[in-house]
Amino acid sequence: MTGAGPVLLLGGTGEARAVAALLVDAEIPVVSSLAGRVSQPRLPVGEVRVGGFGGPQGLAEWVHEHDSPVVVDATHPFAQTISRNAVRAAGLAGVPLVAVRRPAWEPGPADRWTVVDDIAAAAATVAERGGRVLLTTGRQDVGAFAAVDTAWFLVRVVDPPTADLPPHHRILRSRGPYDLESERALLRDDAIDLVVTKNSGGELTRAKLIAAAERGLEVVMVRRPPTPEADHEVSDPDEVMGVVQQILTGRRSDAR
Repeated sequence: MTGAGPVLLLGGTGEARAVAALLVDAEIPVVSSLAGRVSQPRLPVGEVRVGGFGGPQGLAEWVHEHDSPVVVDATHPFAQTISRNAVRAAGLAGVPLVAVRRPAWEPGPADRWTVVDDIAAAAATVAERGGRVLLTTGRQDVGAFAAVDTAWFLVRVVDPPTADLPPHHRILRSRGPYDLESERALLRDDAIDLVVTKNSGGELTRAKLIAAAERGLEVVMVRRPPTPEADHEVSDPDEVMGVVQQILTGRRSDAR
């Protein structure tokens, strides 16, 4: 491989859209890949493909076929499968992997967090607490709360859940970013007692944590799963650009 093809950017996040914009501005070819789980995703600039690759082997084959010089994993911190596949595929294809590892949220003095290991533990905690719950873990995890009949849920999702729903709930379809005033109003108007979320990190959805702390509400926080090691790990889009440009410069030098 000469690495003369496009950067493969595994996306679906705000960071991925920012990276795509920076690459396009720098006139570096890029193909953003979206999993296709959201019906109307926010699309990045540049070329976009939607759908899976068929596992790490399929992803590696795509990299070979398109002569991609580098894979950038800018997926969600809880997208374990694609991140693991990216590590294996980059190894199979013999190209470097750059991973954007968004910093996790950390509790402050005013936060009342109960940190749990997974969604099942979050559901068990809610069943014990009861009350009125703002559930913001994403539509794929709603089914874990289907048997919880001791609480009422405001289920905030981008697309409607397809799994079974809790007996007492209301669906709120919306998409971030969320500002602090609207989050304050949501918690107040729906008399929320408890917030359930994943430790996604980032600024797009942080406001609910600030609003919850202001009201003294408990937050059930699902801990991040372990992330596989990549060749290069960075925390923001600008760092991605620096690493990618170094990789491309090195490949051009090797090709001479």
